[in-house]
Amino acid sequence: MPKGPRGEKRPADAIGLAVMIGKIATGEIEDERDDVKSAAAALGSKGGKARAANMTPERRAEIARKAAEKRWGK
Repeated sequence: MPKGPRGEKRPADAIGLAVMIGKIATGEIEDERDDVKSAAAALGSKGGKARAANMTPERRAEIARKAAEKRWGK
């Protein structure tokens, strides 16, 4: 049986996969896939806030000014 990107076992043929999806949707079987984020994705949600906390107000203003010029200067 083939494995998906996270190692989950899924049917190789389209009909078998459709039947499995139908069973998951109706609650006959439980989806064994874990909704776990990768380490990089978990850190990504904190990245902007941590970066802004470490910057000076002048540097943040400079970055914002540069972004506004790019956006409105088209």
